[in-house]
Amino acid sequence: MTVVFECLYANERHLGLGLPAHEAPLRLYPLAGDTLAATLSAVGGDPETAVARLTRDHAAVDVHPADRHRVRMLPPLLPAHPGDALVSGFMMTHNVKVGSDVPDQPNWFVKGLGDSLKVPGQPLSVPADAVAVCEEAEVVLIYVGDETGVPRYAGYTFGNDLTDIGRFKQHAGHLSYAKLCDAGVAPWLHLDEPPSSVTGEVVIERDGASVWKGSFTTGIDALHYDLPTMMSRLFTHRALHHPGRVHYVYIGADRSSFHAGFRTADGDRVTIDFASHGVTLSHPLEWVDDRPSRGAGPEGGSALGG
Repeated sequence: MTVVFECLYANERHLGLGLPAHEAPLRLYPLAGDTLAATLSAVGGDPETAVARLTRDHAAVDVHPADRHRVRMLPPLLPAHPGDALVSGFMMTHNVKVGSDVPDQPNWFVKGLGDSLKVPGQPLSVPADAVAVCEEAEVVLIYVGDETGVPRYAGYTFGNDLTDIGRFKQHAGHLSYAKLCDAGVAPWLHLDEPPSSVTGEVVIERDGASVWKGSFTTGIDALHYDLPTMMSRLFTHRALHHPGRVHYVYIGADRSSFHAGFRTADGDRVTIDFASHGVTLSHPLEWVDDRPSRGAGPEGGSALGG
């Protein structure tokens, strides 16, 4: 299994291979304006061929451990313009959450565009009026639109689909609002089929002390639905077709801290250890009031008039 990542170093985009060990040297390949996503489209969507071309065409740069702080990881395949990426997902997909009377396709939601993705260390923001926020440890599938716009599978990574589950519990019709929180994502793109089984642990810290801990199981085997059918039905919708668009699809989660009766708070740190795959995400939570001020339109009226 090949793992790749993209990052910014010396103000330029670079490509790296493998899961870097902590405080180890990094071997990077300057992309000189290229991106892995664009190269994927140019080689017919084959990730291995794209990586081979980029590492062949660009001389390697070795980053000393003392300079690792100058490297900023990026979400996998993130386009230069956030609007060229769509972050979405499915809910109630896991066997532990689904009863016998369920639809043949789970509900789908939109979380945002590419700027809603946050790599480890960056804060995950939620609306200031959030009701009850929980982490959701998930597999994230990544697709890139081909030259005709049809999304083609590129690989997978792991993420935290942060959710205002309290809002959803108050009103099931408000799922769309509940999902408008930032999404944690690992920088590492696994060039392989989605994993059958993923296991790990969530730890939530408050003021430097652990206040909740729990294990989780996810992956294809944990799903109530057939994953290829889920994805093919989603991408039959032409509204999602656009050449070069990158799709990040969160495929659902096991039980969370909310189901155990815990409530997160502003400033908590959520660490998700996907132990079976050697990947860890850690993010502080941040309640943010981004509501537009009243009277922002002309002559004190709303921006839409009336």
